[in-house]
Amino acid sequence: MPCGLFFSKYEKDDAIFKTVWLKCWMTVLVVLLLTFPLFSQKFSEMLGLNVTNLLNLIFVYIIGAHGLNLLTGYTGQISLGHGAFMGVGAYTTGILANAGWPFWLALPAGGVMTAAVGMLFGIPSLRLRGLYLAIATMAAQFILDYAMRNWTSLTGGSSGLIVPSASLFGFTFDSDQSFYYLALAFAIMATMYLKNLARTRTGRAFVAVRDRYLSAEVIGVNLFKYRLMSFGISSFMVGIAGGLWAYYITIISDEHFTMWLSVQYLAMIIVGGLGHVLGGIFGAVFFVVLPELLRLPAEAATAVYPNIFGIFASLREMVFGLIVIMFLIFEPDGLAARWHTVRNYWKLWPFSY
Repeated sequence: MPCGLFFSKYEKDDAIFKTVWLKCWMTVLVVLLLTFPLFSQKFSEMLGLNVTNLLNLIFVYIIGAHGLNLLTGYTGQISLGHGAFMGVGAYTTGILANAGWPFWLALPAGGVMTAAVGMLFGIPSLRLRGLYLAIATMAAQFILDYAMRNWTSLTGGSSGLIVPSASLFGFTFDSDQSFYYLALAFAIMATMYLKNLARTRTGRAFVAVRDRYLSAEVIGVNLFKYRLMSFGISSFMVGIAGGLWAYYITIISDEHFTMWLSVQYLAMIIVGGLGHVLGGIFGAVFFVVLPELLRLPAEAATAVYPNIFGIFASLREMVFGLIVIMFLIFEPDGLAARWHTVRNYWKLWPFSY
């Protein structure tokens, strides 16, 4: 009895979905995702929360997490400014939408503007690494946050900027159910793009820069080119996430894109798994669903302890911090690595040798 997968062609060995069973499971997953809005109302009533809204947020965060994972997980360049980069994409998209630009132009324009800003702040990556680069990108967070808060003639400042709902081919995405399909489509495109990019010459150059940048430079990899390219692609993806966020909530302010959002994004890819495509997905799901799971028992206990909900809100950041620390200690490769371990065990079971 054969154990494992055996291929006779390189095309099959490099395929994204290598087996018929995997293709079948992915088809089932896509069908479930496409039909979920038909019975989402029952799930929402059963769980006591808006499940469609949570999924929309997960899809938007997946796009941004993929961008940061490309920069940090694949290229090894840490960033603490992606919350502000997301704000650049949101404000650019919102301003252009208010100026009359259609959705299919305003959204990519927001991504391009964010990519330009990200590459500008990524220039120090040629000379800085590790903690020093993190401080440089944190400075970008503070600079952009200051601009979003005080450039009131353009951003509206703390009062916020109202953004019209997305409209494409005469259809307006002005509800949770309609926006669900828009966000799902972009999340799938971002996932497939990252998966394919990691398999290209450029993706392999990113990994070489991350693992052994001196050796990569010796064999001809242009460090500055690929580091800057990584910042540009990463910022473009998080800018697209910011534009979708703006179209979804229809009002944005500088309070949405603080340092806390940058830390959340970094925590997402750490918990999900650095350098894994599934890392951004698992991390986004984890950090969107976890607060809701913690909120449900807190609400149930308010009848006995009326102040517990306020106490929980103040302790939420501490809980997130403890979770990240626990993952760094006991599962440093994240949920994606654990998923691969479990899947490989059952793939070869009972002949795992």
